[in-house]
Amino acid sequence: MVPSKTHFGTIALAMAGILILSLVAAGCTESTPTKPSTQERVSIKVTGSTTVLPIAQKAADAYMATHANADIQVTGGGSSVGVQAAGEKTADIGMSSRDVKSDEMKKYPELVVTTIGKDGVALIINPANTVTSLSTAQIKGIYNGNFTNWKEVGGPDMAIVVVGRDSASGTREFFTSSVMGGQNYVPTMLEKNSNGAVQQTISQTPGAIGYVGLGFIDASVKAVRVNTGGAEVEPTVQNVLSGKYPLSRSLYLLTSGQPSGLAKEYLDYILSPEGQGLLTEEGFVPVN
Repeated sequence: MVPSKTHFGTIALAMAGILILSLVAAGCTESTPTKPSTQERVSIKVTGSTTVLPIAQKAADAYMATHANADIQVTGGGSSVGVQAAGEKTADIGMSSRDVKSDEMKKYPELVVTTIGKDGVALIINPANTVTSLSTAQIKGIYNGNFTNWKEVGGPDMAIVVVGRDSASGTREFFTSSVMGGQNYVPTMLEKNSNGAVQQTISQTPGAIGYVGLGFIDASVKAVRVNTGGAEVEPTVQNVLSGKYPLSRSLYLLTSGQPSGLAKEYLDYILSPEGQGLLTEEGFVPVN
């Protein structure tokens, strides 16, 4: 039997329908063009001093919370790392808890140094230790090895475990010049690469002594008062502000040339009332 024209028309109509559905399905699988972002994401790197690090990180988090396009990456490594990274432009901003040396300024003449705050360097011991104060001479004697037992400086009969910082640390350089007068440290000193590592070691070692920034004093350690001319001075923000506490230094952020873009905005934020408030929250001394 020969198919009728009506039968052929029905088949053609069905095939056309299938073709249309196939084209629609194919169109649905094509990706929809993405609209370009109205704000390009901008990243900067901040590296260096572990003393400055908690301030820099807290400021970065606060800034990024209200600036979705900003990406501020903060890492430690020590003040010397911060100076070198800023000078060689491997980071946008370097952090330092010590003054930039003359030879560093000579090597990196484009360095711009911005003071963001001040800090005290506190001597900390284990809370079980009965010692409450030390003179600068006693501190020096402990760190150069002249005193090896706490009973020699008015404490219990217990060996002194000396804890310090590594050679890249700005806190160590400050301590070396301000307390040690350039003298060598006792060979048995345990060298730690951050304030946090010093703090943890002291909290876990009954006979230990170490030095950290004010922001690292908490209930896990005991801060020692420094005896200066008969006056025992606690390492506090108020005593650093008044100049009573002898072991204090400035904190810096460094850039190669005048900062611009996100780096400038970030620096401006840290120096703003809100940013300076973050320093206070972290136990440091604001400059504004």
